[in-house]
Amino acid sequence: MKNKILYGILGIMLLSMVFFGNRAYREAKSYETITSTLVAQMSAKKLATFQLKELAETFSFGYYKNDKKRTIEALKAKAQTHKAESQRNMYWFMLLLLGILGSFFLLSLRAFTFFGALAASVTLFYGLITPIMMVTIHKDVEYLGDVVLSFESKGVIGSIQKLFENGDVVVAGVILLFSVIIPTLKTFSLAFVAVFLQSRFAHGIVTFFKMIGKWSMVDVFVVATFLVYLTVNKGDVSRAEVEVGLYFFLAYVIVSMLVSLSADKMLHKQKA
Repeated sequence: MKNKILYGILGIMLLSMVFFGNRAYREAKSYETITSTLVAQMSAKKLATFQLKELAETFSFGYYKNDKKRTIEALKAKAQTHKAESQRNMYWFMLLLLGILGSFFLLSLRAFTFFGALAASVTLFYGLITPIMMVTIHKDVEYLGDVVLSFESKGVIGSIQKLFENGDVVVAGVILLFSVIIPTLKTFSLAFVAVFLQSRFAHGIVTFFKMIGKWSMVDVFVVATFLVYLTVNKGDVSRAEVEVGLYFFLAYVIVSMLVSLSADKMLHKQKA
């Protein structure tokens, strides 16, 4: 009876993770869309028009109102609201994830491996589809101010797609294999192992992932690559901003390692 109650609570927590993950994703995409709209207002032509309207407002002693200025300020406020909401929902998601990991002390290794694998799958999903970073290339132009030359906001899936479109097939294929295909197969396989513990095939799955265990660090490498890109000092021509997708993906890497250790310990205990 006690286990059924715990399983029910964990099921509700998983559904809640999906709820907050969806909200974090939607808010992050809204932030991305509004930021893109703001960036479009910072081209050289748009800024020149804005500066002329600013002068008109100044010399008209307030009779002429710069509506564009108020529009931009409203968009900035709206963008910050969406950003804050995406972060808030991400924090709730992570709190629920920590709760599921904390069930290690209450559940059997088999049950923990199963629920941990499901939680890892949900975390990976949002880590792949949610924007990871936002990069703008800009230049300070005399009389106009900060002119934006280009704007990019991508997640893992979006980055892979762009690499394919640009002809970087090898790089795109490596990231697709080690950051999408293998992690997805790994998490679902861990859940399969927990359900079909007695199956010889289940033991073969764990053996297989042990063999490719050294490649699991590629997940960490991908995250590290993004971080290095973000922290490199490129002077005054680029600006990078970390988005919530990076935290989802990083959380998946950690949870996946913990669940893998749990599965390995579970099989050793079952053999003994």
